[in-house]
Amino acid sequence: MNTLKAWITRYQLASLVLLTVLLAVVLPLALDIFRLNLVGKYLTYAFVAIGLVMLWGYGGILSLGQGVFFGLGGYAMAMFLKLEASDPESTKIQSTPGIPDFMDWNQITELPTFWLPFKSLPFALAAVVVVPMLLAWIVSFAMFKRRVGGVYFAIITQAVALILTVAIIGQQGYTGGVNGMTDLKTLMGWDVRTDSAKYILYYVCVAILVLAIVLCRWIQTSKLGTLLLAMRDKEDRVRFSGYDVADFRIFVFCLAAALSGIGGALFTLQVGFMSPSFVGIVPSIEMVIFAAVGGRMSLVGAVYGALLVNAGKTFFSESFPDAWLFLMAALFIGVTMAFPMGLAGVWESKIVPWWKSRQAALRAASAARPSAPSPAPHAPVKSTTNTPSVKLPEGTSGQSV
Repeated sequence: MNTLKAWITRYQLASLVLLTVLLAVVLPLALDIFRLNLVGKYLTYAFVAIGLVMLWGYGGILSLGQGVFFGLGGYAMAMFLKLEASDPESTKIQSTPGIPDFMDWNQITELPTFWLPFKSLPFALAAVVVVPMLLAWIVSFAMFKRRVGGVYFAIITQAVALILTVAIIGQQGYTGGVNGMTDLKTLMGWDVRTDSAKYILYYVCVAILVLAIVLCRWIQTSKLGTLLLAMRDKEDRVRFSGYDVADFRIFVFCLAAALSGIGGALFTLQVGFMSPSFVGIVPSIEMVIFAAVGGRMSLVGAVYGALLVNAGKTFFSESFPDAWLFLMAALFIGVTMAFPMGLAGVWESKIVPWWKSRQAALRAASAARPSAPSPAPHAPVKSTTNTPSVKLPEGTSGQSV
């Protein structure tokens, strides 16, 4: 027990323990399955947010195209699920049974070659991580080795998001086009639409998210994390010390891409579809807002930011369908202006100092309070009344008359 407590203290994981209790105990008990499934969807965006904390907060690299990697991970999982849902028995009414319905609608008569490996679940799970990392490595290697960074890199990532969105929509026969891949029902014969399956997928998402935060926190406390901070603040000094700054940037960009891909795959499992609407520029900018609202230097804060922003979007769209976009804009602008370091910054700069000062005041008051003196031992009481002794006659009793 002491070892676990010391480990939690060393890596500053107390806030993660509280978040885990909230996600794994409080919310499942307080919410019905519909709302809990929404929270599970919000948590898939949290993977992108914690990746941005590592990339933007620690690495100093702002990417406005993380939706690309979120979408690639989601499409990798969706391809496996779509092939499973497109067995010959389920698609016997099509002109070409055994292929996805959108291919049949576009008069494709044979499953494309690059779709064939996605019949294997292990390959699909590997592709969820490898495909986003591969694209991230190509983009980052081409840019960082030429020392392209700052606002130019942010614009390039936006261009990549736009290009991929156009490619997905344009290749409708192979990707489902603007509608995406829908009607994803089963995973290895397991119906993912049931309430029990939604509970299981929710807890799987929470468990993987906690592991991802622990991994990122371990990186932050290692020498690599120190170099990322140094690279962000004094890039030339790190380079003059003999380190290749480009390699560190490539690594953290690929890490953020892998986390985004995992989030996209979990999103596909919980929601049951994937479309290019999660790949473009607008969703990518929203993902940056998650990290900004939660705090771009806090992994746990990024999770709270993703929960808060998406919960606000749901509430405003349900309660004010005509004005919810304006209300969301006001929320973003208000939070960033009032709390430049996000919710985590408010916690660290306001609440924690107030709590520490309050505890210190209570300890000082307790120490200053005089203690009650201990009672002195009782001395034997001597009688001060001189009572003459009376000698009674013989034969009388000692009782008073």
